[in-house]
Amino acid sequence: MKKKDAALIYSLLVKRYPDARDSPAIISKGSAFEVLILTILSAQTTDRAVLKVRGPLFTKYPTPAALAKANTEDVEIIIHSLGYYHAKARNIIAASQTLLSIFGGNVPESMDELLTIPGVGRKTANIVLYHALGRNEGIAVDTHVRRLAQRIGFSNTDNVTVIERDLMAIFPQEQWGDLTDVLIAHGRACCDAKKPQCEVCPISSRCRFFASSGKKS
Repeated sequence: MKKKDAALIYSLLVKRYPDARDSPAIISKGSAFEVLILTILSAQTTDRAVLKVRGPLFTKYPTPAALAKANTEDVEIIIHSLGYYHAKARNIIAASQTLLSIFGGNVPESMDELLTIPGVGRKTANIVLYHALGRNEGIAVDTHVRRLAQRIGFSNTDNVTVIERDLMAIFPQEQWGDLTDVLIAHGRACCDAKKPQCEVCPISSRCRFFASSGKKS
């Protein structure tokens, strides 16, 4: 897709979802430590589910030092509702231990360093870098971003690494962080995985999926 076409689509989505980045119902709010842990926990579940465990988790374990010393079973009880709680409990405890042992209890501020933390991939690292640390180093490709990138025509693959690279090539760096939030907002509100609402979509006339779905007039 041409950059000018991508820019127009982005502007239309920003107009539709002006508060996407600042919504309180997202996990990327709080300290860098909280954003890191909550984003690790968000794998294979919803932000809404993660927000329900936020209070109990950080009331009991407010710092990396506290969580690093936690009993795995105690953490599992708190996060049980999120699914995959055995692995997630191990990951967030190990992540906290890594913060203490390698980074002096602080969340590192580079992609390479973040990727050394257990449970952290590029999606999580990008979210932490942008929302918690104000750094635009990449684009977080979650399930919504992956789906919309293919449907709209930003990318021709379902490989998240390639999708991120494709998006970075057609959008200016200053939009990378907000692009994720805007696409997630559109994926949740309109471009559903099973039943996309093309008839009310602000970008349907510029969308590859709409053009090929037989709905185009």
